[in-house]
Amino acid sequence: MSDLISHDIRIHLVGRGATELAIALGITGVELESADVAIFLVSATDGIVRADTDKWLTAREMYIPSIVVITDLSAENETDFEDMSAIAGKILDPVVTPYLVLHSDDGSPVALIDLATQEIHDYSSGVVEVRGSDPEHQAVISEFRDEYLEQVEGAGEAAFENGLLFPAIPWLEGKSLGVAEISRYLNLVPASR
Repeated sequence: MSDLISHDIRIHLVGRGATELAIALGITGVELESADVAIFLVSATDGIVRADTDKWLTAREMYIPSIVVITDLSAENETDFEDMSAIAGKILDPVVTPYLVLHSDDGSPVALIDLATQEIHDYSSGVVEVRGSDPEHQAVISEFRDEYLEQVEGAGEAAFENGLLFPAIPWLEGKSLGVAEISRYLNLVPASR
């Protein structure tokens, strides 16, 4: 069991960067068929490969709770988190985005804003610091927040845990941006038997 995950669950990781994310989460991955939850890594630069979409279909058939993790986010990349989430939602299944990415002056991702709580998860120092958002942030995210809350309400209680709601979460390896947020969803999955 990892320091980030509160109980024993079996996690399957799919996609480029899976080994690095497993290390960041402090876990060892398992085969999909024995997993309690699956994490599908989708590169903002390379997209989704066919083998990964095949595994997605298997996870859907088995109702395995699944998280879509968007990787390779940088100031130089033309495809940002929101764009890649929309693409993943068309190729896989519709996704929800519980967090939006905030950027520094140079365009680098440095923080996330939680659409449910409107709190900012600031990773600029390399460690997550949670603080309240400013009224300007709240005004900018209001439409995104309304859409997200409507999707979650429409999906019903425990939709993620039942393999029916798929959060898309950004992950920036160098700053660990997204690790705590991924862990939050992993902790919703019931313990392995």
